[in-house]
Amino acid sequence: KWKGQLPYDPAIEKRFCRFESPEYGIRALMSLLGTYQRKYALNSVDGIIGRWAPTIENNTNAYVNAVAKALGVSPMDWIRVSDKKTAIGLAKAIVQHENGSQPYPDEVFERAFNLL
Repeated sequence: KWKGQLPYDPAIEKRFCRFESPEYGIRALMSLLGTYQRKYALNSVDGIIGRWAPTIENNTNAYVNAVAKALGVSPMDWIRVSDKKTAIGLAKAIVQHENGSQPYPDEVFERAFNLL
């Protein structure tokens, strides 16, 4: 159960959580990526996106490269998800990749980070 999570309704969404606002959904994303780093020692874009977007569902290599490029790092460079700039950049790149566009202004990501 995440902060701001709406009740499960398979008539609306069968696989993914829904949230009362984009900020709460992005906050959950940032929190989950932090868990990947703390619990599983995934300290690079390659490691984090490899878990987030496994090859059984995605072109993970393309995803990793797009996110690393957006962050201005190499896929294997060590990153710190608890860093505000990194967390926001990572979340923005993931949202961009998942949607094919960026539907949210920077302020939404700022507010999401502040909810952590």
